[in-house]
Amino acid sequence: MSNLAREPRGWLLMLAIGLIALNMRGPLVAVAPVIAQLEDDLGFTPVELGFLTGIPVLCFALAAPLASLAGRKLGPEFAITLTLLGVLFGVVVRSAGGGALVMLGTVILGVAITIGNIVVPLIIRRDFTPARQGAAMGTYTAALNIGSFLTSMVSAPLAELLGWRPAIAASGLFAVAAAAVWVIAVGRRAFIPAAVPAADPRRPGKLTSRWITAALTFGFAGQAFSYYGVTAWLPSLLSDELGMAPAAAGAGSSLFQILAIVGGLGVPLAARFASTTAVGLALGLLWLTVPVGLLLAPELWWLWCSFGGVAQGGGITLIFLAIIRLARDQASAARMSAVVQGTGYSFGAVAPTLLGYVHGTTGAWTGPLLMILCSVAAFILGTALSLRRVPKPH
Repeated sequence: MSNLAREPRGWLLMLAIGLIALNMRGPLVAVAPVIAQLEDDLGFTPVELGFLTGIPVLCFALAAPLASLAGRKLGPEFAITLTLLGVLFGVVVRSAGGGALVMLGTVILGVAITIGNIVVPLIIRRDFTPARQGAAMGTYTAALNIGSFLTSMVSAPLAELLGWRPAIAASGLFAVAAAAVWVIAVGRRAFIPAAVPAADPRRPGKLTSRWITAALTFGFAGQAFSYYGVTAWLPSLLSDELGMAPAAAGAGSSLFQILAIVGGLGVPLAARFASTTAVGLALGLLWLTVPVGLLLAPELWWLWCSFGGVAQGGGITLIFLAIIRLARDQASAARMSAVVQGTGYSFGAVAPTLLGYVHGTTGAWTGPLLMILCSVAAFILGTALSLRRVPKPH
């Protein structure tokens, strides 16, 4: 086991993890603010634009087994190096040519980021003491949302000033900064593949581990479906139900995203004073306010978006913490993370399309909101069944 986090350079590893996280969502959301320019310049159809925005989540689901294998066979340090190089390469390819290269670059980004999705929790599990794992995971998940927020804020102004290609290429600067700090933090291990030791099949608890993995997967599927469904359709819902202008409706989505930082940083702190089960139930109740509140009192959208933002940021933090604390060893953690994320993101990938179909068929938002209500219930049930086994940090 590495003791890096216990050495003076531990703060540097924490900084590196935060910078890596900026790359895990930021480059993906860079396209949304310039979607109109892409449509005009490259002649994308609405179907192609929908596919373009859905590619990353599909990669998160389909490439999870490959990412887990890369983490186990190449070692976490080298795998993160591949992630950052892949992000930089994908950003360059996406901004360099026509429609085919935009699609190809997005696929490269999706696969590279999938590796990071799987591997970063393994590094936190191995290199930080149990007492500091929560802070490291909170930093990671908060930085995911900070990266999305910063990229969303600067992409449109950059596109107006320089054009859409430099605007979406600018997110590559995150990868350069993260790579520099990563190499300083871990040294030459960043360039040397080193396989993770295989799990010992003689160790007890395999059956229990399968049940826990299934429960976590069920909970994360509910979390992902709710998150991607709300993210995709919240502005349209606010516009239809309250007559809000597009800019004002977009503010609801921004609120939902930025308050995830509070959830990501707050969950590890709350878990020090309450059981993880209690924290999970509290997050579930906050999540429930989104579909229930928008059904019964949509005029209070700002309150429901705030509660939902805290819940979605805290929910992913809590599930990732559960994975690293419940897994028996690094190899088991990699496999558990791949199963949980691969299956969960599969549900997240279909959420926008499915909710859009139900809305289009019924002409109302009641059906989609009831579906989100059911997915939040899945989050509550899955986490309640699994989190009671999470050990308290010492």
